[in-house]
Amino acid sequence: MSASRRPDRRSFDISRWLSHAFRTDPADRPAAEAAIARLYALLGEPPPRFVWVPSPHAAVAHLPPSPVLSTLPLEARIATRAAELRARRRGIPPEERQRIRDGVAGLIRAAIPQPLGLHWYGQQDAYWVEPDSGDPELELWAVLVRSCGWWWPRDGVCVVAERPLAIRTDDSRLHSESGPAVVYPDGWGVHVWHGTRVPSWVIENPTADRINRSFNVEVRRCAIEHLGWAAYLEQAGLRVLGRAPDPGNPGCELRLYDLPPQRGHAPSRLLLAVNGSVERDGTRRRYGLRVPAEFDHPLDAAGWSYGLTGAQYARLRRRT
Repeated sequence: MSASRRPDRRSFDISRWLSHAFRTDPADRPAAEAAIARLYALLGEPPPRFVWVPSPHAAVAHLPPSPVLSTLPLEARIATRAAELRARRRGIPPEERQRIRDGVAGLIRAAIPQPLGLHWYGQQDAYWVEPDSGDPELELWAVLVRSCGWWWPRDGVCVVAERPLAIRTDDSRLHSESGPAVVYPDGWGVHVWHGTRVPSWVIENPTADRINRSFNVEVRRCAIEHLGWAAYLEQAGLRVLGRAPDPGNPGCELRLYDLPPQRGHAPSRLLLAVNGSVERDGTRRRYGLRVPAEFDHPLDAAGWSYGLTGAQYARLRRRT
């Protein structure tokens, strides 16, 4: 057959397909169970007993342990077949794969303190599953993307989670300013600030005291952004030690604040600056950086953050 007469593989609308990862309607249980039973059948296994749970977090209590002595438990056999399917896929753009795999499924997984064992994301497997492929086995995975949340195949039993009740985003990232960005039917959820997973207090009750006691730089940054720099500085009662134009960021100002002693932290000061790079919304983010307490001038503190002296930093034309 000539190249011009070869049948083209069916195309699909990537945006529409990936939207399944954000669906919040109830799972289609009959469709999901039928697809999973068929995947078991491909391994020569009978249909499992299905256990439905309201969230991935709730699944942990229902997961039987994998056989320790078995060299190839059922879940590993399914994973092997899935790996073969992935090798034959056409390829969803890498940035879209990362957005779903890391920016949604990964943040949900990170919020669960217990180990989950081998599992699949259901709707969020849209990052690698492709519809209308013409491959009957891959189509079973596509049915699961369309019909359910996370699932855990085990010998004789399969635990399947419902889809969330709500998935909130700022654009393409998980984000909510008033509660969890992802909420499941049992009330369990994941708090996220512009794509960064944070403790619930960052969203629901950020205070200067909690911010100062946090050791996580990203958590502090998100909490201050939510609270607002003006409110944070007022609540914390920070005293300005010095101000100076930022030579690496024309039109912006550097401010150095004295920080009160904090348990678990070495004596330090706070340098408040403006990011040299523009955010996706066109704004430039203000950020605070802890610097050693030995610095009394903002230029010296700013230079230290780049491995420079204050005099060297003063000669910068532009930083990013």
